[in-house]
Amino acid sequence: MKKFVAVVIVLAAMFTGCKKTTPYTMEGKWTYPGNSLNTMYIYENGVRYTYYCTTGNCDSLYNTFQAGDTNALPGTNNYTFVNDTLIVDLNFGNELVTPITFECNGGKANFITPGYSLVELGSGCN
Repeated sequence: MKKFVAVVIVLAAMFTGCKKTTPYTMEGKWTYPGNSLNTMYIYENGVRYTYYCTTGNCDSLYNTFQAGDTNALPGTNNYTFVNDTLIVDLNFGNELVTPITFECNGGKANFITPGYSLVELGSGCN
């Protein structure tokens, strides 16, 4: 019986050790590098909110926004982030599906398929 338990523990360790997971997440506030498009996304609890800034210091303004507040554009997008792949439901049967790599200690997310990056607000990773 002891050998059986030991074998089960070894097999469980082997299979769980093979999973590739990133220590980083998409949860948080993300903008385009240098706010080049004056757009911020908040990814929170499986929902992506979109915000725009048209005047002033966008980073300062974005710091005051909270997920789901009245500053967000109407409508949201559901998302999942599993095994370094982001899937965003863009509605009406459209999806953004992209592998993501991270740089700058997780402060920069590189979207592989569309070929652009987002930086986490306040990360200093422009």
